[in-house]
Amino acid sequence: MEPARVIATLRDGNTPDEEDLRGFALGLASGAVSDAQAGAFAMAVLLRGLSDEGRVALTEGMRDSGRRLRWSLPGPVVDKHSTGGIGDCISLLLAPALAACDAWVPMVSGRGLGFTGGTLDKLEAIPGLRTALPEAEMQLQVSRIGCAIVAAGEALAPADRRLYAIRDVTGTVESIDLITASILSKKLAAGVGALVLDVKCGSGAFMKTLEDAERLARALVSVAQGAGCQARALITDMDQPLATAAGNALEVIEVMETLTGTSVNSDLRLLTGDLGGEALALAGLASDAQAGAAKILAALDSGRAAEIFGRMVAAQGGPSDFVERWPDRLPSAPVVMEVPPPAGLTDGGIITAIDGEALGHVVVALGGGRTREGARINPSVGLSDLAAPGEDVADGAPLAMVHASSIESAEAAVAAVQRAYRISDPAGFAQDRMASGCTPGDGPLVLKRIG
Repeated sequence: MEPARVIATLRDGNTPDEEDLRGFALGLASGAVSDAQAGAFAMAVLLRGLSDEGRVALTEGMRDSGRRLRWSLPGPVVDKHSTGGIGDCISLLLAPALAACDAWVPMVSGRGLGFTGGTLDKLEAIPGLRTALPEAEMQLQVSRIGCAIVAAGEALAPADRRLYAIRDVTGTVESIDLITASILSKKLAAGVGALVLDVKCGSGAFMKTLEDAERLARALVSVAQGAGCQARALITDMDQPLATAAGNALEVIEVMETLTGTSVNSDLRLLTGDLGGEALALAGLASDAQAGAAKILAALDSGRAAEIFGRMVAAQGGPSDFVERWPDRLPSAPVVMEVPPPAGLTDGGIITAIDGEALGHVVVALGGGRTREGARINPSVGLSDLAAPGEDVADGAPLAMVHASSIESAEAAVAAVQRAYRISDPAGFAQDRMASGCTPGDGPLVLKRIG
């Protein structure tokens, strides 16, 4: 494999041979491909694209650039991936629920990216919990408990780690081909046999339109299946936060309320059922997605998923009594401030839309996300009690509660949250909703199924 020849082939609008693409991925991991060549490759892929076969070859090469986990378990190995959104804490519910339904779940997850939160950051809001587990320890935990939520080890798909760093500084993060290879190389290297993909669409997602979300979903499913992994994608609504909280410890609170039944978030519960049902059907543990969803919801409602979550937390270094004592175990911010509706709403108003990305940036500005790689985050800050589209703010009901480390940062967040909400007068809102045929808050979370 000659890196320059691979790049030139892409430059001219052709897809290199599959073996050349696999070799290029191996060269990323070994250092045989220089930074300049990696950047040129990423830009050529962004501008020219790859064929379906080329996507599979690149993904397989990145998968094979490091260690591949092998499993000897009495059931199927399954996983889920979300493309990221606001208040998306589904993984913390789904991993133990799948384990309660006889699946084995080595969930290799990531940290916050841009304005979206990261599963590992949420989980690490639990004091003492470790996500960087040695491979042998992670495999032992999965065999004993049924699930683990961990960071990708350095030996897992190292070509992806190298190429992602290059993409981040060369303006090529948006490439569907490279996004697909990045996501799937790590999942496939973890030995997953069935994978459900939650592709977010809307103001709080990277994919703002259904068309873009469908392009990514189809690419993910076709490449996963081409690489021998059963896969299905759900395109799900992210025009408003999924949870009523955004921020690491605050989202864990909502997860625990749902797991323990103290205050169940119906959207979190139902989407966990939808995604888990697809995963169980793909893995042969349910006759179809509907039957699988019923099994997932039963695991949540019975407390079985909460029990497994508690065992997972303890195994990864968190408190052994977390399920029983979680309100006492999670950090809290010193300043909590109400977000009133904007001034000037003399006749009241109805929330018609939310800029989810703007809310994500509020959390980052509070210290709950990263503005540079490796920066420390504050797990206690964020937003809670987020009002939803369709709610009436005529009586001055707050739009949200800000949890901050200082009064100054809280006041700045209040103003930013107010700007993120669109509020119309009641008459205009009713006309808009009648024209669209939509009922806010009652629409389906799953917009489309792919695969």
